Amino acid sequence: MTLPRLHLITDDALLASTGFPDVAERVLESCGSGVALHVRGHATTAARLHAMAQRLQMAALRTGAWLLVNDRVDIARAVRANGVQLGARSLAVADARSLLGAGARIGRSVHGTAETLEAEADGADFALLGTIYDSASHPGRRGAGVALLSSTAAQTVLPLVAIGGVTPERIAEVAAAGAHGAAVLGGVWRAADPVATAADYIAAAHSAWQTEGGTE
Repeated sequence: MTLPRLHLITDDALLASTGFPDVAERVLESCGSGVALHVRGHATTAARLHAMAQRLQMAALRTGAWLLVNDRVDIARAVRANGVQLGARSLAVADARSLLGAGARIGRSVHGTAETLEAEADGADFALLGTIYDSASHPGRRGAGVALLSSTAAQTVLPLVAIGGVTPERIAEVAAAGAHGAAVLGGVWRAADPVATAADYIAAAHSAWQTEGGTE
């Protein structure tokens, strides 16, 4: 399975919203295999995470999208998600793979080239690299810029997913810098029309990575 270009991240506020699952299902139906949905909620209860991941996994299977669970390898295994996204507080890549099986897709969240190379050596399948641009979800933290993408992409074979302040208009820039894809949270979920906005990202991704030699 080809790693999707667009990665949509959740947070605790989204997971607590009763209307979120319906919106997420409509986005998955619109984007299909072009999107990976990351169920992330550090303060959300395991029961809530499981229920949400279980429902969204059904939508992912129906539409061809990926479902990834952040940190919680147990929940990813329980719902048979495509894989997990691991951070600094998570299990090691090898331990996660031993629990999920060889077919699981395992990403690592990294903030620089050294961490990316470590993730590659540990056997991760891809890395979310950021923060690239200034982002509302990380107030006070300046974006590292696409130079970080360029320098890291030159030293790793891991597909890099740019995260932090990526808009549809910036997709071409991160693609040219060597990113495989882009990860978004508020840019889609807090837009006036998440379905239409996600479609804008998908269209921009198709154009950018087709131009950059992508496989679309």
